[in-house]
Amino acid sequence: MKIFTTILLFLAFALIVFNITLLDFQNPFEGDSMVALIGIAAAFCAVFILLIFKLSKKIEANLKN
Repeated sequence: MKIFTTILLFLAFALIVFNITLLDFQNPFEGDSMVALIGIAAAFCAVFILLIFKLSKKIEANLKN
């Protein structure tokens, strides 16, 4: 599970970088730039959820010991 969440974190960061390359900084709220902004926001949400999950697993492991 630890490797799986690490892979998912890497993929989420890769999506953030990819979507940043799609942004048009002159018109960030039009066309494909809006889709890129939504993708960046979704990837950040995924990163935060995965980090919370990893932290909860660490706490669970500490409580068992």
